[in-house]
Amino acid sequence: MAGLAAALAVVRRGGRARVFERRRDAGARFHGDFQGLENWSTDGDVLEELASFGIETAFDHTPFRECVFFDPDSREHECRSPEPLWYLVRRGTDSGTLDQALKVQALAEGVEIEFGHNVEHLPDGGIVAHGPRRVDAIAVGYVFPTDRRNGAFGAVSDALAPAGYAYLLICRGRATLATCMFDDFHNDKQYLARCVEFFERTVGITLRDARPFGGFGNMAAEPKVRRDRLLLAGEAAGLQDALFGFGMRYALTSGHLAGQAWVDQDLPGYEAAYRQRIRPWIHAAAVNRYLYWRAGARGYRTLVERVCGARDPRAWLRRHYARQWWTPFVYPFARAHAARLQAGPAAHECRDGCDCTYCRCVREAAGQGLEDDSTPTTGGRDARHVAATGAAPKGGATEC
Repeated sequence: MAGLAAALAVVRRGGRARVFERRRDAGARFHGDFQGLENWSTDGDVLEELASFGIETAFDHTPFRECVFFDPDSREHECRSPEPLWYLVRRGTDSGTLDQALKVQALAEGVEIEFGHNVEHLPDGGIVAHGPRRVDAIAVGYVFPTDRRNGAFGAVSDALAPAGYAYLLICRGRATLATCMFDDFHNDKQYLARCVEFFERTVGITLRDARPFGGFGNMAAEPKVRRDRLLLAGEAAGLQDALFGFGMRYALTSGHLAGQAWVDQDLPGYEAAYRQRIRPWIHAAAVNRYLYWRAGARGYRTLVERVCGARDPRAWLRRHYARQWWTPFVYPFARAHAARLQAGPAAHECRDGCDCTYCRCVREAAGQGLEDDSTPTTGGRDARHVAATGAAPKGGATEC
């Protein structure tokens, strides 16, 4: 997403852009699973923001104003918002997915895309938008057909998702069920089985013709968005919501800003735009993750009660995703905590012969990557995608 958003920004300002995609098609690392395009971090609607970027919303998107949360005691709480909390979108290579809609628009506007081309160097600089390389969280689950009506369900419990959350999303006859884990990665199958049993019991769903999927994410507390003449966008920069992993908005926004900066040859301007528009969210998310980790089950319960009990849950979330007066005081502790977790044995242990999602992703991530002069910090949900976007300044083309 970040690479295609960057390419669109380049061509719309009169430049030329060529995208190098390692996989056979846009979205090929995804499986048709649902993801949420969050709509609470600003007053304006996210679809209006995308339109201001010149990104057409020609993808399937369903607004969700209501959802059901289960606290650690399995008690049900209903959440209703006057405005959409998020838009449910699909990822993958099928028609109607966000990835395919971006590809179609990019091609129509003159962007060149080379599929099956893995780039290791951008000697003249460019925009880098590859997938994650470090594991801070994993998501494993199933996609399956269902005759249940549309609905969104979430559960916060260490028994289902250590330090994370489980979710069930149903829309137009399709469903995605998953556990998003921040600890105890090697036991992912055990937690996923518990999630299936939990949602079968509480929601009444039945899995049939289910297809498994899995991936991982990196939650950078202090992302790096520029390395000399390389601008990093989206997952390649580590732009991810550290609390719950809502990273698509970061990817699209950062890609757009990077494309504008590159075609104008104002590379420091990209860093300035990041600090103004995205960095406050990143710091707030890091603090939220730290507090969530410290809170435990009692904190999970309080969070569910307050979000669902708010008169306007969207406004409540916006306040807590924004920079607070106390954020600068807590942020150093959050950053140090993130560094300790990344330096701990769990971040590096990969067991020989183990087929858990964590080990598979680590092995695959170790065998790929865009080479540059420093160690990348990235974020996302799948290790099997590396993309580089080479965007040309006005009047010339810069290619690998």
